[in-house]
Order: sequence, then structure tokens, then C-alpha cells
Amino acid sequence: MPARHIRIVQQVPEPIRAGIDRLRAELEVPSEFPAEVERAAEQASQSGVDAAAFGLGEWADRNDLPLVTIDPEGSMDLDQAVFIERDGDGFRVWYAIADVAAWVEPGGPIDQEAHRRGQTFYAPAERAPLHPTVLSEGAASLLADGRPRPALLWQVDLDAKGAERAATVSRAMVTSRERLTYTEVQQQLDDGKAPEWLQLLREVGELRQQQEIDRGGVSLDLPEQEIVADGDQWHVEFRSPLPVEGWNAQISLLTGMAAAGIMLRAATGVLRTLPPAQQQDVDRLRGIARGLRIQWPADMGYPDFVRSLDVRKPTHLAMMTSCTRLFRGAAYTVLDEQTVGENLKHNALATNYAHCTAPLRRLVDRYVGEVCVHLCDGTPIPQWVLDALPALPDEMRASDQRAKKFERGIVDLVEALVLASHRGQQFTGTVVDYDPKKGEGIISIAEPATEARFRMKGIALGDEVTVTVKEADLERGVVTFQPAAS
Repeated sequence: MPARHIRIVQQVPEPIRAGIDRLRAELEVPSEFPAEVERAAEQASQSGVDAAAFGLGEWADRNDLPLVTIDPEGSMDLDQAVFIERDGDGFRVWYAIADVAAWVEPGGPIDQEAHRRGQTFYAPAERAPLHPTVLSEGAASLLADGRPRPALLWQVDLDAKGAERAATVSRAMVTSRERLTYTEVQQQLDDGKAPEWLQLLREVGELRQQQEIDRGGVSLDLPEQEIVADGDQWHVEFRSPLPVEGWNAQISLLTGMAAAGIMLRAATGVLRTLPPAQQQDVDRLRGIARGLRIQWPADMGYPDFVRSLDVRKPTHLAMMTSCTRLFRGAAYTVLDEQTVGENLKHNALATNYAHCTAPLRRLVDRYVGEVCVHLCDGTPIPQWVLDALPALPDEMRASDQRAKKFERGIVDLVEALVLASHRGQQFTGTVVDYDPKKGEGIISIAEPATEARFRMKGIALGDEVTVTVKEADLERGVVTFQPAAS
């Protein structure tokens, strides 16, 4: 399920700072690294990488490739660098992924701590990284500082319609030429000043989006929420994703699909899987659409409906948020001779898929990358990788659950902050989740765009209800609604 990205433009408001601290403590979200982990990371960053270290093999010299990174402004943990060129009537995509295994000793302090964390945890204006920043934002990051970095270099060849012809990955030393932001790239493209390869990013990105449509997949592009102060009151503004963000995401998805294909053929590795949506859940969404007065023709499938939504409209944004609940049961599945015969698709993407492009921020990606690079060069997969595979799904599930509770808790805090100045006011919203036995559910309010839990009997999904804000607890992130007086 896509996360709701929240950015607080000013400093984190004091009223909810205590709530974020409470969430950290309750969910045991990691903060500082143990001293021995910091020491090991500092030593690794100073000593550099060794071609024979940890049985990884050699890195080819590919500093000739004009790779660049494209990320949100201010990002320093740069996992990916990209370059695209024409290849006959098709395209060749070069995608360099930070080679985290080059810096992390298997079973060492950094590795053990990464397994404990599982991923980077995000909060407004701060984060708890998977690896110490001396690595994740320094030595291992694909920064454009003129220094070659070890990478897993993907080469994915596409035909004229953007379909994969061939894919492979190998170890290489690369140098990122430039650190670009989404805004900068979009501006260059819009002004007609972008170099050819950036124009190819748009061309390939759009072709891959069409490939997604053709196979029946869909990507949910939720806007980023920006919390802005207006005197003593806080309100939400939304930043819709730029087109280049979607094109860039398609390169990452392409690589994850290529990795899945490599591992499936060998019946070894870890896939990201997601079961098909249940018809009752699709019917539930249709009821919500009716409540929000959004047209969803009977002959229009879910993917086309999602693509028809305009998240700049409050009701459409509420609908898109509800759509994130359609697919449930995302998991990591270890491949072996028994599981390869099962339905291993990521059904939202409508294809096989693996996480492999964010090893600085997600534990499983390091292992998927190792499996793929050894399968491609025909060398044995290291034993430390094989030993870790069986436990990875449970480790990542526990980490995902913690991260989602943390993100949900922060969203609750922010919504309480926004609604605190509206005590006593009435709002009309749509019921997007409801348990009739408990008489509890979630109401989606279009303006200000928030979701909140409520208690009310005798209603159903998709119903429009009017409620009054009774209380907003800024430390617990709880907003209390009561039925409006009739």
C-alpha cells in the first residue's frame, strides 16, 4: 500500500512533537545506532571497498557511463543512478544501484543492526535510517562528488514499444555525474532544454506506463501532503507528483520486474507478491465512489477508474486514498522448487516483481541484488545470502508492520493538528470503512482532506454522514467526532 507522504514546511509543531516521541517509544522505532555499529561504519567508509571482500568478485570499470541521480530535493541516500540511450529501434537502460554489500560485513555489527531495523523509518523532518549515515549518505551513496562508487549495474534492453528484450546485472565501479531533483528535470523537459537522454527518460517512461496499462496493472500516485502554518492554525496543502516522478518510477519498476524474471528462471531468491483483489472489496470501492458522487461506469475496470481520478479534486483524493485498501496481503515470498508453481504475481502491477532498487533503505533489496548478480555472472550465490533468505519474509513483515503503524500514527497526529482549530464545526464526509458489529468506521472528509475514525450506528459503506468535531487530542492523534444534531 502506498504511504501518505507528509512534509511539514516549517519546524515540527510543538503540539505534536510529544506525540511523535510517544510513537517512537511505543513502536520501538530505532533512533541512534549502537556505538559498535557507528564504529564499524566509520571504519568501512575510511578503508574503502576490497574487490575480494566478502566473496563478491570484481567490479568492472564503467566510469564512462554518464549516470545521474534524480531524487527529491535534499536527498542524500541515493540508491539509483540512471542513463538511457537508443539501441537500434529500441532502448538500452543503464541503472546503477548502490552496492551496499560492498560495505557491510555479513554477520558484522552493521549487518545485524540492519536486520533488526529492516528499513528506514520516516517522520516529518527526520528519519531513522537503515544504515549509519556515514555510509547511507556518504561512502555508499551514489553522490555526484567525483568519486567512483561500487554498484550493481543493470542493463535492460527494450524494444520500440518499451517491452523487455533482455536484462542482466553485473558489478561495476561507476561515477555519478550530477545530482538532479525532480523539479529540475521536469523544468528542463518543459523548457525544451533537456539533453537527449532525459528526453529518452520521458519517452521510455511513457512507453512503460502504456505497458502497465496493457497488462492491467496500476500505480497509485498519492500526492504529498504539506502541513503549513497560517498564524496559530495549520492546514493541509497538496503537491501532486510531477510527470517525471512517474517516468522515473517506471525505471525502478522495470528493474524489479527484470530481477523477478532472473530469479524465477533459477527458482532462487525473494519476490514481492500481492494477492488479487477480492470482488467484495471492488464492490466496496464502487459504493464509496457513489457516496463521493464520482462516476464509475459499470463496464470500467479498476485500473482505468484509478487512472481517471484527478487527485487535485478533494473528492477524487479521498477516493484514491480509499483505493489503497483494495489490495491486501502484500508479502515477500522465497522462491524454491515448490513455490515457483504458485501465483507469485504482484497483482496491483499485474506481473512478477521484486524489490531490488533501494538497498540503502530496505534490507531485502541487498539480498535480491546479490542473488541476481551471481545468477547473471554464473558464480555461486554466497552462503551468507542463502542462509539469510528463509528468514527475510518474516523480518520484512515485522519491519513493514512497524513502519505502517508509525506512518499511520503520524498521519493521525497531523490530522488532529489540522482539525484542532475546527472544534464544534460540522463536516460532511463519506464512510470509507465500517464495522457494523462495533458501529465503528472511518469517514473521509474532502475539505480539509482528512480521514478520521468515528462511532455511529445504522450506516453503511459509501453513506454520506454529517459529523461535528468534538475533540482533537494532539498528543495521542485522536479526533473525536459525534453525529451532528439533526
